[in-house]
Amino acid sequence: MNDIKWLKNSITDNDCSALKLMQTNEVKKAQELHKSFSEYEKTPLVSLDCLAEELGLGKIFVKDESKRFGLNAFKVLGGSYAIAKFLAQKMGIEELTFGELIKSRDKLGEISFYTATDGNHGRGVAWAARVLGHKAYVYMPDGATIARRDNIRAEGAVCEIIEGANYDECVRLAASEAEKSGGVIVQDTAWDGYEEIPGHIMQGYGTMALEAVMQLEEHNEFPTHIFIQAGVGSLAAAVLGFFKNYAKHNCPITTIVEPHAADCLYKSAKSGKIEFVTGSLDTIMAGLSCGEPNPVAWELLSAHASFFASCPDDVAAEGMRMFASPLGSDEKVVSGESGAVGLGLLARIMRDDGLKDFREALGLDMKSRVLLFSSEGATDVEKYMEIVEGL
Repeated sequence: MNDIKWLKNSITDNDCSALKLMQTNEVKKAQELHKSFSEYEKTPLVSLDCLAEELGLGKIFVKDESKRFGLNAFKVLGGSYAIAKFLAQKMGIEELTFGELIKSRDKLGEISFYTATDGNHGRGVAWAARVLGHKAYVYMPDGATIARRDNIRAEGAVCEIIEGANYDECVRLAASEAEKSGGVIVQDTAWDGYEEIPGHIMQGYGTMALEAVMQLEEHNEFPTHIFIQAGVGSLAAAVLGFFKNYAKHNCPITTIVEPHAADCLYKSAKSGKIEFVTGSLDTIMAGLSCGEPNPVAWELLSAHASFFASCPDDVAAEGMRMFASPLGSDEKVVSGESGAVGLGLLARIMRDDGLKDFREALGLDMKSRVLLFSSEGATDVEKYMEIVEGL
């Protein structure tokens, strides 16, 4: 019995304001900031040719974000760009480079940046704050792992796991604490009166998509399909928004993928308006355990996404094991729970006749070029090994 839920979006394809955020020239500005850090290098784009053949596809490309800035996840791209834009505005400078921004501590004093996270975003904000001479305060939901908390503390941040709180409640706590202390909230979701920093975070994420396009074009390739995972939707909207601006009417068919326990975007697409998922949001896909959509991201996704899908946890676990045990000459990719759900879903669609209608609606066949984003590596090694080894 198939337990994957999916729906085809009723696309209005309008020129929404959120789409303008991800114009190619704006994403290139973010990439230039990232290039100014000594840790910057493009993350690998891996071609899984043997797996593509086995699944009956033309190509499968995977952007491997486990190599990003030594932080094992893509999230630092957004947090660093948002912090850089904030500091540059306060300093009254146009040039967004590490060399200029490192002067911000002397010019502005120490600034406290607040955020909520399931792990990767908080670590990215903590890293950016530290290297630029400032301080981060990070709140994690109940159930967050000690390993992920300790990774954040290792970047010099004050980090607490909040007993009894889910992710969205931690977001509200971080915003409240920032307001009380005169600090700055750096969150990858938006609300009324708080849109600028989330927009900059999305633009920062665009560096990953821009790199992928450049790497594909070196081999005269371009994706026909994208599977991109979503929590609040900022990553998904950033990737889709970039490709929509870059490719115009040739934008790849894009599927937004979520866990059953936190499928707020799927439910929103089904009802035609923003829907919240409440409760513990319990899923192995910790980075996607978000019950309240980013309204800026939702504006873009509701207008331009092709499909929405909601998956059980075993789909992500299956994807992790496939990445870890590649076929033939394919390269191994170390992908965490939130990073692997796209591959797990793709494989299930191609192998499970119960999903034949989904496969046909997507138009997946030997001509398809599928792009996936493995957004994190083994951010909790013990949990990763437990899942990959099937213990």
